[in-house]
Amino acid sequence: MDLFHHVLKRCFSVILFIKQLKIFIIRLFQCEVKVLTNDEMLQFIEEAFEDNYELLKLEGGHSLSPHVKKLALEQVKNYWKKLRNVAENVSDTEVRLTLPQQKTPTGRPYTIQGVVDVVKEDDRTVMYDIKTHNSDFVRNNKIVYEGQLNIYAHIWQSIRGQELDGTAILATGETESLRRAKQRTFQSNNEQYIEEALEEWEPEVPIELVEEKVEGYLESFGEVVDLIEGHCFQPPSVEKLKSKVHDNKTFVDHVCRNCDVRFSCDSYKEYAFTSSRARSDFMAFYDDYGTEQERVEIIEATLDEEEV
Repeated sequence: MDLFHHVLKRCFSVILFIKQLKIFIIRLFQCEVKVLTNDEMLQFIEEAFEDNYELLKLEGGHSLSPHVKKLALEQVKNYWKKLRNVAENVSDTEVRLTLPQQKTPTGRPYTIQGVVDVVKEDDRTVMYDIKTHNSDFVRNNKIVYEGQLNIYAHIWQSIRGQELDGTAILATGETESLRRAKQRTFQSNNEQYIEEALEEWEPEVPIELVEEKVEGYLESFGEVVDLIEGHCFQPPSVEKLKSKVHDNKTFVDHVCRNCDVRFSCDSYKEYAFTSSRARSDFMAFYDDYGTEQERVEIIEATLDEEEV
């Protein structure tokens, strides 16, 4: 997994902060308080990020090295700079959607629940769902998100009786172009690289609404519920693990290394033992904590906590 996905997996302060930020802005406008300047808002971002980080560190017992923590904070600031207009126009945040009394193909009852944000600007109403994936991945894999957002839109429109003009994913992850631009900026001390990359970065990814497909999505959802309730857990094949999914990364790097139960997965075990190191040293299989850089980050974060 890339460095920033590791940050988002270990510290969800990025997402929690975004929610807190939008609520804060709504309150500002509702109470007709003087709107913060950009510098004041960036200062607020730093304070809210630090508060959330400390809270989550206590709750989860995980820490970040100073370098990774700085990267996470910078990505939150970039999110604000790029999507300020969206954040300022949020009309409903943390909206809980519920679709009860559903039936799976085998007759099992289940309920669908989800949480979204809704933006009303001018005469348009758009539903957003925040994901930690990067926008390039989302654009290349829209089909993964279409079912979920179409069902959420169906709940909103049928139960609330309010039409939507569109839905979109807000992808907070760092794209490869942003990562390269940051490296070039650091090496050259030239902010132009990161400014150009931010200009091209489009974290808002529209997802098409097709009402005619909702029944099919619900049926697929019910099939998954049946599989889960029937304890039918079939891991992907080893060939799937070796396949390329995004940015020349394999499925095992993009998905499996983010999975906490990979060491109990037969497919992952078979994949791991294609390595001569794992075959000669069985314990090496259980010592897979990512790349060398990721292992260094974990050690640095631990040492930093011990010093405190």
